[in-house]
Amino acid sequence: MTQSLSHESQDNEELGMFRDMIQRFMKDEVEPNYEQWERDHLMPRDFWRTMGAAGILLVDLDERYGAAGTSLDVAMMIQEEMCAAGYHALATGYNIHANIIAPYIDNIGTQEQKDKWLPGMVSGDVVAALGMTEPSAGSDLAALRTKAIKDGDEYVLNGSKVFITNGIHADMVVVAAKTDPSAGAKGVSLFLVDTSLEGFSTGKKIEKMGQHSSDTAELFFSDVRLPADALLGQEGRGFIYMMEELPRERLGCAMQAIGHARGALEITAQYVTERKAFGQKISQFQNTRFKLAEIKVELELCRALVEKYMAKFARDEMTVEDAAVVKYATTEMQLRAVNECLQLFGGYGYTDEYPISRFYRDARVQTIYAGSSEIMKEIVARGVVGR
Repeated sequence: MTQSLSHESQDNEELGMFRDMIQRFMKDEVEPNYEQWERDHLMPRDFWRTMGAAGILLVDLDERYGAAGTSLDVAMMIQEEMCAAGYHALATGYNIHANIIAPYIDNIGTQEQKDKWLPGMVSGDVVAALGMTEPSAGSDLAALRTKAIKDGDEYVLNGSKVFITNGIHADMVVVAAKTDPSAGAKGVSLFLVDTSLEGFSTGKKIEKMGQHSSDTAELFFSDVRLPADALLGQEGRGFIYMMEELPRERLGCAMQAIGHARGALEITAQYVTERKAFGQKISQFQNTRFKLAEIKVELELCRALVEKYMAKFARDEMTVEDAAVVKYATTEMQLRAVNECLQLFGGYGYTDEYPISRFYRDARVQTIYAGSSEIMKEIVARGVVGR
């Protein structure tokens, strides 16, 4: 028992140290610039190197790649703190780069692939993106039309991807493509696509309802010739790999939901204690107090759920169904929370002068990307009553 408590104390100390570091980083490096990035509808490419220099990219990766070699808790906490501060767009790009692409390479890639890509991702010299969604294939990954056909020692890649986070700045994209178009989901393979290759192109930045400074683009592949060593894992196992990596991806979305709802609650609590109506502070009205209490309770319930599944993930026991449960519960809570918080701001909440309006806009996509709420419910239902 003493040894267990000692390890727990060390983990808490490490988490606290990194929390202080990320909060200072955001105050010094993000806060002075974020409003301009939102107006520009794009975070500068060089800020990835700023994050790399600060040591906050791929923090739970092995130290041999230049990373901090810390725990998953720290990696998730960074996303929570970004969202709590109102920087959801930054957290989304971070999640793709550090929480999704890095584990794909670390878990599936060859040592040569790891040595080629991971150090640059740690330093920010390489920005990574995930090329799954297509104009005609969102959550239905088996319906992909992008193809990578073997030609001698190479693959020839043709097709397009849409709604790709980090797509504008990407130096490397993990692309899902059909290597056997007749085999359905069993014909999907993954590739590490260097964006400097001839035939790769990026469409114009997609303008969105929220998360404005997160770059989102359409990607095009026209006879892109990929070397054999661009194949990630085994041919035909891409769909399986995607299912194996979904739990961590959706945990990231869940942690962002927790942070974002927490941040919305904090700024709303501050506002209602300062704003007056009918001769008293808004915080003194029973409706206000009950609404804030409801948000707090839902937030804590979801935090407990996230902690449960993070523990399962650490034991390598988290299932696709578990991931669906936690993503659905937390992101739907997030939407309810920011909606109620904005309401308590009244008309001011609808103006860009108050950050709650950005919280509201940025949250909305959480129940859509990484698997919509409808897909999450279908996955959970299969576990209850079958197909």
